Amino acid sequence: MGEIQCAGPMAKEQTTKFDSREFVAVDPSKCNGCGICESVCSLEKSEGQWNPLTSRIRVLRLNPVLNVAMTCRFCKDARCVTACPEKALSQSEANGVLIIDERKCKGCDWCIQACPHGGIALHPDKRLVVACDLCGGEPKCIDSCPEKALELVSDDDAAERMWNAAIEKLPSNIERLANAVNKREWTPILEEAEERAKRTSEKLEAIKRRERSTNKG
Repeated sequence: MGEIQCAGPMAKEQTTKFDSREFVAVDPSKCNGCGICESVCSLEKSEGQWNPLTSRIRVLRLNPVLNVAMTCRFCKDARCVTACPEKALSQSEANGVLIIDERKCKGCDWCIQACPHGGIALHPDKRLVVACDLCGGEPKCIDSCPEKALELVSDDDAAERMWNAAIEKLPSNIERLANAVNKREWTPILEEAEERAKRTSEKLEAIKRRERSTNKG
């Protein structure tokens, strides 16, 4: 087995077999960077507090042409696991979900640097690493996305196809935007922005209603 590069001591890459594997993937051509997935995740995982900094999914915003939501892929050759000097990370044998032993984690961030997908984050208060756990099989971020940009996939190829398709569209999207701006043709741009804002607002209202209902219960 070959060696992998990571921030900590050199560790041998290992391949783990799971009974099944699914993870949340994003279609960058649909993601508008609204951040609802981050807020919903933080609400689900942080005792009802809306704080995107505690989210297990993070949005990389390269506005206005590309936004990408990043979360754990439960890799079969998980570099984060081998990079951890404290052996605080392991994976579920059932589905590869990352298991973090908070008693061992020192918040050194070597696992974060080793991850090629931006799927691990450092909790701002606990100073411990956090990662997606699929919400028990029903990720709340997927249902909350107003653009339907998130979905469960079972292999890296499916996720990469969405990414590559979005990258291929970038030149034409940039050209379309540049032409509209140069010609001062604002109507199509504003209409598109308004429709996205409407969908985002509707999702936020639905989430708030669900939150109020839960709190009353």
